[in-house]
Amino acid sequence: MKKLALGIMSGTSLDGIDCLIAEIEGTSTHTKIKPIAFKTYPFEEKLLNSIKRAFTNDQSSSALLCSLNFELGEAFASAAKRLVEEAHLKMDDIDFIASHGQTIYHIAEPSDGFIKSSLQLGEGAVIANLCNTTVVSNFRTADIAAGGQGAPLVPFADYILFTSPLRSRAIHNIGGIANQTVLPKAGRLDDVFAFDSGPGNMMIDYAMKTLYGKPFDQNGDIAKSGSIISSMMNELFNNPYFKKIPPKSTGRELFGDSYTDMIIKKYEHHEKKDIISTLTHFTSRTIIDSYKDFVFPKIQLDEIIFSGGGSYNSFLIETIASGLPGISIRKLEDLGYDSASKEALAFIILGNETLNHQPSNVKSATGAKKHVILGQINDVFKGND
Repeated sequence: MKKLALGIMSGTSLDGIDCLIAEIEGTSTHTKIKPIAFKTYPFEEKLLNSIKRAFTNDQSSSALLCSLNFELGEAFASAAKRLVEEAHLKMDDIDFIASHGQTIYHIAEPSDGFIKSSLQLGEGAVIANLCNTTVVSNFRTADIAAGGQGAPLVPFADYILFTSPLRSRAIHNIGGIANQTVLPKAGRLDDVFAFDSGPGNMMIDYAMKTLYGKPFDQNGDIAKSGSIISSMMNELFNNPYFKKIPPKSTGRELFGDSYTDMIIKKYEHHEKKDIISTLTHFTSRTIIDSYKDFVFPKIQLDEIIFSGGGSYNSFLIETIASGLPGISIRKLEDLGYDSASKEALAFIILGNETLNHQPSNVKSATGAKKHVILGQINDVFKGND
């Protein structure tokens, strides 16, 4: 039976609330999904500042996190209702909402006395109450409870949407963090493997805001005009994350604003354009190395399909392509999908599996010991009070 669903995604780049309405039917490999409407709504400045405070150890607090969980729920619900109205639909038309939530902190491995865990805020009960429909949220915790890292989760949707009987391909999303899903041709779900290659746009965007007062490097033009700072590049690659073997995941904890700010201040005597160029080449090389180190030894890859905001950075994509000769480089749009809406689409697919009582984690991607049903469900009572 066809359902009308709404996906909500707020990523590490904090560029807004992605909302997608799509028609979906079937489950697993029989899933059929058709996007109908998509829009990204910017965060209000006060809420955005609260999120940024929550990321920091010195400005965050229990009270802030408690309040922010509900504030984000209200913001997500507001964005969902706006898209429904703009699409000339009614909330009663929406069968369910799948909301990823805003990641505040992610501990991929036990460290310094803290256990493996992940925190996404944006209370599902608030969204369900305000939108008067079923909401699936908090997707990562079930996988972590089963021994996984709770990330990446999108590989299940990548498998459903993009597995080819003829070509081995990777789907590489360059958002705040960059992550890849490797899909062997005619493979099964357990043949899929995925991991975070490292930073995507996160460090570049922060440096652009700090040094140029701009949200991002349009087409990579500034990076293209600069040169690599060798000492800075060497320091960036000393990060132990790049020596870890997949499955692995990362986030702001390693490559966020405080780390980037430290790097910028340390190399501020260099040209601004050279700092941007070095960070861009850093992202490029981490992606290139992720294939050479962890993918090519396992599989002969035919193509890499890029998505996310970084796929629009032509200089970044060109440098990646030059480092991976013989591999066809494409964009998600070449397959008829919108890069900006892809992750919201993926969580609709995951939410649909949850509501049909089906597991949707990829064990080889997260390291989980078993398949689990992801997400928590908040339903609404539509009877007479």
